[in-house]
Amino acid sequence: MPVKLKFWDEQIATKFAGFVPDKGIDGFLGITIDSFEPGQLVASFKVLPEMVTMIGNIHGGCISAFCDHVLGVVLYPAMPKGSWAATTEFKINLLRPVSEGVCTASAEVIAMSKSTAVVRIDVTNKKRLVAAAQGTCLIMGPQS
Repeated sequence: MPVKLKFWDEQIATKFAGFVPDKGIDGFLGITIDSFEPGQLVASFKVLPEMVTMIGNIHGGCISAFCDHVLGVVLYPAMPKGSWAATTEFKINLLRPVSEGVCTASAEVIAMSKSTAVVRIDVTNKKRLVAAAQGTCLIMGPQS
C-alpha cells in the first residue's frame, strides 16, 4: 500500500501520463506512463530490435535506466510545484533476461518526507518479474 501523501497535483500527473518523449532517456527507450495515482505509477517501454545486444538480450542498463526514471517521475505530482527529485541511490536485482516484448514498471512510494522519498519498483516482461529495485530521492524545494 502506498504511503499517504501530504500533496497531490492531478494536473502534473495528467500531463506526465499524456507525455510522449522524443529525447532524453525516456525518449531513447520510448517510456510512456500508462497510469498514475497518488504514490503509484505504471510505465512501460517496448523492446525494439535495435536495443537487443549481440548476445540476444537487452543490456541491464536499459532496465536500470527505466527504474531510475520512474523512481523520480512518481514523485513529481506529490511534491510542491517547482520542486525536483534527484536520485541519491538505488539498488536493482536483474532477475531474468529480456529480449522482446514490453517491459512494464510498477513504482510505489513507500516513504516520503519533505526532503527524501523511498520508492519500490517491480519490472515485468511477458508476465514475469525481470527486475526488482528500490531507491531514494532527495527532494529539493522550489528555488527562490
